[in-house]
Amino acid sequence: MDMERILAAVDHTLLTQGATWEEIRGVCDDGLRYHTASVCIPPSYVKAAKDYVGDALAVCTVIGFPNGYATTAVKCFETEDAVKNGADEIDMVINIGWVKDRKWDDLLAEIRAVKAACGGKLLKVIIETCLLTDEEKIKLCEIVSQSGAEYIKTSTGFAGGGATREDVALFAKHVAPHVKIKAAGGIAGLQDAQDFLDLGASRLGTSRIVKAVKGLPGGGY
Repeated sequence: MDMERILAAVDHTLLTQGATWEEIRGVCDDGLRYHTASVCIPPSYVKAAKDYVGDALAVCTVIGFPNGYATTAVKCFETEDAVKNGADEIDMVINIGWVKDRKWDDLLAEIRAVKAACGGKLLKVIIETCLLTDEEKIKLCEIVSQSGAEYIKTSTGFAGGGATREDVALFAKHVAPHVKIKAAGGIAGLQDAQDFLDLGASRLGTSRIVKAVKGLPGGGY
């Protein structure tokens, strides 16, 4: 098992509603110590976290989280505000209702608008796989591939399901070559992490991997 490869792919995540600055700072310390890809934290802590870690660690935050049904204008404002506060990466949630309504053009336009609001920062698009059919997942692979976003992401971890091996394999088969994959939610341990990377994921959204490396109990995202 390649521990360095696994840790380098981890977006070390703390998105619970009651997260405190002390806890966020601890996640940042872990990210710095274990050389994770980023820390993924609530928007309200982005500025403090970026001031704390500087350029030594990427700061990722979430937009339209966790439900995805804010208007496009609100998502764009959230994104611009996060980037102004120092966010290096943006993970946005799509409008799941629009998927069910088959509003494909609106979904594509929204992702493109949020990508423009990123001002060149990296964008990951959360499609919430546990709420979708395989047909819908494949269509969203197509839409994300056309959108300019860098990543397609499985899950928020807040909708009753997380990443599965089947979904990551499906993404790998249907996204364009320039689109990377982030598996998130329910990554319980090191073997899960290795399996997702082997199936084609480039990022892992999880709080448990660093805990596993530290030998701590593995609850959480």
